[in-house]
Amino acid sequence: MPQTPGADPRPLTGEPLALDLLNTRWIDAEGRHDLLETVEGLAAWLAGPAVRERTGPGVPADATTLARLLRTRAALDTLVVREESATPEAAEAAEALNGVLAHGHVRRSLGTDGLPHTRVELEDATWAPAWHAADSWLELLADRPGRIRPCANDACILHFYDISKNGTRRWCSMSGCGNRAKAQRHYARRTGA
Repeated sequence: MPQTPGADPRPLTGEPLALDLLNTRWIDAEGRHDLLETVEGLAAWLAGPAVRERTGPGVPADATTLARLLRTRAALDTLVVREESATPEAAEAAEALNGVLAHGHVRRSLGTDGLPHTRVELEDATWAPAWHAADSWLELLADRPGRIRPCANDACILHFYDISKNGTRRWCSMSGCGNRAKAQRHYARRTGA
Protein backbone atom coordinates (compact mmCIF):
# COMPACT_ATOMS: atom_id res chain seq x y z
CA MET A 1 0.00 0.00 0.00
CA PRO A 2 1.56 3.37 -1.00
CA GLN A 3 2.49 5.73 1.78
CA THR A 4 1.15 9.29 1.80
CA PRO A 5 4.07 11.58 2.51
CA GLY A 6 3.97 13.92 5.47
CA ALA A 7 5.77 17.23 5.78
CA ASP A 8 9.57 17.13 5.79
CA PRO A 9 10.61 18.30 9.30
CA ARG A 10 14.35 18.65 8.58
CA PRO A 11 16.11 21.95 9.29
CA LEU A 12 18.20 21.82 6.09
CA THR A 13 16.89 20.83 2.69
CA GLY A 14 17.81 21.80 -0.84
CA GLU A 15 21.31 20.34 -0.85
CA PRO A 16 22.51 18.03 -3.64
CA LEU A 17 20.93 14.60 -3.32
CA ALA A 18 23.92 12.85 -1.67
CA LEU A 19 24.05 15.47 1.08
CA ASP A 20 20.28 15.60 1.32
CA LEU A 21 20.40 11.89 2.11
CA LEU A 22 23.07 12.46 4.79
CA ASN A 23 20.93 15.24 6.22
CA THR A 24 18.05 12.86 6.94
CA ARG A 25 19.62 12.75 10.42
CA TRP A 26 19.84 15.91 12.50
CA ILE A 27 20.03 17.23 16.04
CA ASP A 28 17.92 20.04 17.47
CA ALA A 29 16.76 21.21 20.89
CA GLU A 30 14.56 18.11 21.19
CA GLY A 31 17.46 15.72 20.52
CA ARG A 32 18.49 13.40 17.67
CA HIS A 33 16.16 12.68 14.77
CA ASP A 34 16.27 10.29 11.84
CA LEU A 35 13.75 10.82 9.07
CA LEU A 36 14.55 7.37 7.65
CA GLU A 37 13.71 5.38 10.76
CA THR A 38 10.22 4.73 9.38
CA VAL A 39 8.65 4.07 5.99
CA GLU A 40 6.50 7.17 6.57
CA GLY A 41 9.67 9.25 6.90
CA LEU A 42 10.97 7.64 3.72
CA ALA A 43 7.76 8.69 1.94
CA ALA A 44 8.30 12.30 3.09
CA TRP A 45 11.91 12.22 1.84
CA LEU A 46 10.93 10.68 -1.50
CA ALA A 47 8.37 13.46 -2.00
CA GLY A 48 11.04 16.16 -1.62
CA PRO A 49 12.24 18.11 -4.64
CA ALA A 50 15.87 16.91 -4.39
CA VAL A 51 14.69 13.32 -4.78
CA ARG A 52 11.88 13.82 -7.28
CA GLU A 53 14.13 15.88 -9.55
CA ARG A 54 16.57 12.97 -9.88
CA THR A 55 14.41 9.86 -9.58
CA GLY A 56 11.08 10.89 -11.01
CA PRO A 57 7.80 9.29 -9.90
CA GLY A 58 7.16 5.64 -9.20
CA VAL A 59 9.64 4.95 -6.42
CA PRO A 60 7.95 2.80 -3.79
CA ALA A 61 8.14 3.92 -0.17
CA ASP A 62 8.72 0.44 1.16
CA ALA A 63 11.14 -1.57 3.28
CA THR A 64 13.29 -2.57 0.28
CA THR A 65 13.84 1.03 -0.87
CA LEU A 66 14.52 2.05 2.73
CA ALA A 67 17.12 -0.69 3.28
CA ARG A 68 18.94 0.29 0.09
CA LEU A 69 18.94 3.95 1.10
CA LEU A 70 20.22 3.22 4.59
CA ARG A 71 23.10 1.20 3.14
CA THR A 72 23.95 4.10 0.83
CA ARG A 73 23.69 6.65 3.64
CA ALA A 74 26.04 4.59 5.83
CA ALA A 75 28.61 4.51 3.03
CA LEU A 76 28.29 8.26 2.42
CA ASP A 77 28.54 8.92 6.15
CA THR A 78 31.95 7.22 6.17
CA LEU A 79 33.14 8.84 2.93
CA VAL A 80 32.19 12.38 3.93
CA VAL A 81 34.93 12.33 6.59
CA ARG A 82 37.84 13.13 4.26
CA GLU A 83 40.56 13.20 6.94
CA GLU A 84 40.29 9.43 7.25
CA SER A 85 40.00 8.64 3.54
CA ALA A 86 42.78 5.99 3.57
CA THR A 87 41.21 3.84 6.28
CA PRO A 88 39.82 0.32 5.82
CA GLU A 89 36.39 1.75 6.69
CA ALA A 90 36.62 4.21 3.78
CA ALA A 91 37.62 1.40 1.42
CA GLU A 92 34.61 -0.65 2.59
CA ALA A 93 32.34 2.38 2.16
CA ALA A 94 33.66 2.95 -1.38
CA GLU A 95 33.02 -0.71 -2.15
CA ALA A 96 29.48 -0.42 -0.76
CA LEU A 97 28.82 2.69 -2.86
CA ASN A 98 30.19 0.96 -5.95
CA GLY A 99 27.86 -1.94 -5.14
CA VAL A 100 24.90 0.43 -5.23
CA LEU A 101 26.09 1.96 -8.50
CA ALA A 102 26.35 -1.52 -10.03
CA HIS A 103 22.53 -1.72 -10.01
CA GLY A 104 22.20 0.86 -12.76
CA HIS A 105 24.01 2.65 -15.52
CA VAL A 106 23.87 5.73 -17.70
CA ARG A 107 23.02 5.21 -21.35
CA ARG A 108 24.02 7.97 -23.74
CA SER A 109 22.74 8.22 -27.27
CA LEU A 110 22.37 10.64 -30.12
CA GLY A 111 18.75 11.50 -30.67
CA THR A 112 17.02 11.94 -33.99
CA ASP A 113 16.98 15.64 -33.16
CA GLY A 114 20.79 15.61 -33.40
CA LEU A 115 21.23 16.27 -29.68
CA PRO A 116 22.83 13.99 -27.10
CA HIS A 117 20.44 12.21 -24.74
CA THR A 118 21.24 10.65 -21.40
CA ARG A 119 19.06 8.06 -19.71
CA VAL A 120 19.60 6.23 -16.44
CA GLU A 121 18.65 2.56 -16.51
CA LEU A 122 18.16 0.78 -13.19
CA GLU A 123 17.40 -2.81 -12.23
CA ASP A 124 14.18 -1.66 -10.56
CA ALA A 125 12.62 1.45 -9.02
CA THR A 126 13.65 0.52 -5.47
CA TRP A 127 17.27 1.23 -6.45
CA ALA A 128 16.51 4.70 -7.86
CA PRO A 129 17.00 6.88 -4.73
CA ALA A 130 20.11 5.00 -3.56
CA TRP A 131 21.66 4.94 -7.03
CA HIS A 132 20.98 8.62 -7.69
CA ALA A 133 22.38 9.59 -4.26
CA ALA A 134 25.56 7.62 -5.01
CA ASP A 135 25.77 9.23 -8.46
CA SER A 136 25.26 12.66 -6.88
CA TRP A 137 28.22 11.96 -4.58
CA LEU A 138 30.42 11.20 -7.60
CA GLU A 139 29.30 14.44 -9.27
CA LEU A 140 30.19 16.47 -6.16
CA LEU A 141 33.61 14.81 -5.97
CA ALA A 142 34.24 15.51 -9.65
CA ASP A 143 33.15 19.14 -9.34
CA ARG A 144 34.61 20.59 -6.13
CA PRO A 145 35.23 18.03 -3.39
CA GLY A 146 36.60 20.72 -1.06
CA ARG A 147 33.19 22.37 -1.03
CA ILE A 148 31.54 19.38 0.69
CA ARG A 149 31.54 20.49 4.32
CA PRO A 150 30.15 19.70 7.75
CA CYS A 151 28.52 22.51 9.68
CA ALA A 152 31.07 24.34 11.83
CA ASN A 153 28.78 23.95 14.86
CA ASP A 154 30.24 20.99 16.76
CA ALA A 155 26.77 20.04 17.99
CA CYS A 156 25.39 19.88 14.44
CA ILE A 157 25.69 16.82 12.19
CA LEU A 158 24.42 18.39 8.95
CA HIS A 159 26.48 18.76 5.76
CA PHE A 160 26.28 21.23 2.90
CA TYR A 161 27.81 21.95 -0.48
CA ASP A 162 29.37 25.41 -0.36
CA ILE A 163 28.34 27.28 -3.47
CA SER A 164 29.28 30.70 -2.09
CA LYS A 165 31.41 32.81 -4.40
CA ASN A 166 34.49 32.82 -2.15
CA GLY A 167 33.93 29.34 -0.69
CA THR A 168 33.90 30.41 2.96
CA ARG A 169 30.49 29.20 4.13
CA ARG A 170 30.78 27.66 7.61
CA TRP A 171 27.26 26.94 8.79
CA CYS A 172 24.48 24.68 7.58
CA SER A 173 22.29 27.77 7.88
CA MET A 174 22.88 31.30 9.12
CA SER A 175 19.39 31.37 10.62
CA GLY A 176 20.17 28.34 12.80
CA CYS A 177 23.74 27.42 13.65
CA GLY A 178 25.23 30.67 12.33
CA ASN A 179 23.01 32.86 14.54
CA ARG A 180 23.68 30.65 17.57
CA ALA A 181 27.43 31.06 17.08
CA LYS A 182 27.08 34.83 16.69
CA ALA A 183 24.96 35.00 19.86
CA GLN A 184 27.52 32.93 21.80
CA ARG A 185 30.38 35.21 20.65
CA HIS A 186 28.36 38.29 21.60
CA TYR A 187 27.57 36.86 25.04
CA ALA A 188 31.24 35.96 25.59
CA ARG A 189 32.34 39.51 24.71
CA ARG A 190 29.75 41.10 27.00
CA THR A 191 30.47 38.86 29.96
CA GLY A 192 34.21 38.68 29.44
CA ALA A 193 34.10 34.88 29.28
